[in-house]
Amino acid sequence: MKRIILLFVGVLMISCTSNAQQVTKEEKKEYAVSKTNKEWKEILTSEQYHILRQAGTEPPFSSPLNKVYASGVFHCAACNTPLYDSKYKFDSGTGWPSFDRAVKGNVDKDVDYKLGYARSELLCATCGGHLGHVFNDGPRQTTGMRHCINGDALVFVPKKSKNE
Repeated sequence: MKRIILLFVGVLMISCTSNAQQVTKEEKKEYAVSKTNKEWKEILTSEQYHILRQAGTEPPFSSPLNKVYASGVFHCAACNTPLYDSKYKFDSGTGWPSFDRAVKGNVDKDVDYKLGYARSELLCATCGGHLGHVFNDGPRQTTGMRHCINGDALVFVPKKSKNE
């Protein structure tokens, strides 16, 4: 009986240690734009803060950006980094703005286990803001990827005409 208890305690200690190491690893990642939670709350709306800083998800079909297909670039709502060119946007039917690729070097990937299984999370490479997730069910004629992005994480910047 003592051996079973010792084995159980040993397994418990190992699992706790591995979780602690993951948290420490994530906390050490530094971004070019870094603010305190208080500072983020001062510059973001409550919806933007929930998504970008707390890895929340907006309700499907709730973002006005879901149907924006004008020429321009979608920027991070927290730090204004250009993230997605509108020419790579497509209607996935999921209710969230979807793109088949990001602006090179401006979006990071991480692993998210919040639903109990691994998903590829997308983060702004400049401020670490949560954007959404990437799936491999996008357009096969291009990249095959679907970057499923929360509209509240984005700001659309229209392309200026040559006359401006």
